[in-house]
Amino acid sequence: MNQIDLAFTPALEQARLIRNRDISPLELVQLYLERIQRLDTHLGSYFTVIAESAIADAEAKTEILVKGDTSQLPLFFGIPITIKDLNCVAGVRCTYGTPALINNQATYDDGIVTRIKQAGMIILGKTATSELGSLPYTEPAGFPPTRNPWNLDYTPGGSSGGAAAAVAAGLCPLAQGSDGGGSIRGPASCCGLVGIKPARGRVSNAPVGDRLNGIATIGPLARTVADAAALLDIMSGYVTGDPYWLADPETSFLAATTQPPSPLRIAFSTSLLPIGEADAVCQQAVLDTVKLLEELGHIVQPGCPDFTGLIEPFTKVWQAGVAAAGIPKSALQPMNQWLLEQTSSAGEYLQAVSQMQAIARQIVAFFDSIDVLVLPTYLHPTIRVGEWADLTPEETLQKIIHWVAPCPPFNASGQPAVAIPTGFDANNLPVGIQLIGRPAGETTIIALAAQLEAAKPWRDRRPTFAS
Repeated sequence: MNQIDLAFTPALEQARLIRNRDISPLELVQLYLERIQRLDTHLGSYFTVIAESAIADAEAKTEILVKGDTSQLPLFFGIPITIKDLNCVAGVRCTYGTPALINNQATYDDGIVTRIKQAGMIILGKTATSELGSLPYTEPAGFPPTRNPWNLDYTPGGSSGGAAAAVAAGLCPLAQGSDGGGSIRGPASCCGLVGIKPARGRVSNAPVGDRLNGIATIGPLARTVADAAALLDIMSGYVTGDPYWLADPETSFLAATTQPPSPLRIAFSTSLLPIGEADAVCQQAVLDTVKLLEELGHIVQPGCPDFTGLIEPFTKVWQAGVAAAGIPKSALQPMNQWLLEQTSSAGEYLQAVSQMQAIARQIVAFFDSIDVLVLPTYLHPTIRVGEWADLTPEETLQKIIHWVAPCPPFNASGQPAVAIPTGFDANNLPVGIQLIGRPAGETTIIALAAQLEAAKPWRDRRPTFAS
């Protein structure tokens, strides 16, 4: 296997090669570090690369591999991974995408990082995010803009834009991201990946609290459904004191990828109330998926919840995240300065939370008669880097709302969703759809995503830039 093929080999296959001693963790880490050094100057997917630490960890794990019994090793032992720069890794800077924290050194591991380390994975570095993770494109001041490896003139989305760009370009096999309004699903669709937004309470935010009323969660980005599911297995689980929690699934999420679902009742839509129709290429992605689902024996019919009334309260809760970060206004980008100015009083915030929860009840009730909802991930394909830079904040907000509209409702309701790729637009940029499940219903949508992947494989597609 040549080095490019190895870089794009699914993580589960890489793990098998490690256990068979066909490759070592050190060889794999060195491969990705070489690719990062050579390609990321053009891509901007990493804020921080911890090469020395990654090599030391890989050397130690290679030594274990040489001397030990590989049958007892964790599934992803020796597999490299990245952490989004909204999460802390002890001893590594955590900038949150703002120059105000450019020298901020984390003193602890977030709970999700602890789980990843316990799983034997090797952290390559911290991936780029929009400033404070608040925007769906990754162009924070003080950092190079993150670009889409399929077409460098375009954004990979955000706020997990660096994570998605790195996986899509073969600069890591897996990535950790987070999603507070589409920040995993959007970048996954922009970059031709699988992205899972877990159900509320599936993945802990330990040791910190939840500042956004449960709309944000951590999840995986990968090139295959099985890789994403296996990483979600590692990420999942209650930590003492979590404000939300779910019972563990009866079977692992990875196991769900090998168990095709029985015929499901599936609704779909190419438009959203009160926003309107998706772009033609995004509509076609849904319709092509619907046709395939029917061929696979599922019962498919038009339908979608009405999201009227959700935009205003969700926006108020989302804006509060900027204020909660505690960064001085003068240190923020103009868009986040404006969002900070719009922040509501405590009473208005709680009213918005109550309104959002009431509408979320209606969204969840829609699923009483269906198992899965198919929607576009975004309402139009990805935008150019800097495309909205000259707009006013008010104009930018309206652009954002119209683009990402299919995602935030399920952050509000706490339901799980999987974004999967379906094809490309005229600019050679990936387009995708999302599968939304019932509360705590990750197993169903992961199984369905794996069934669609098997029927129409996408894992061998690679950006020309990264070859």
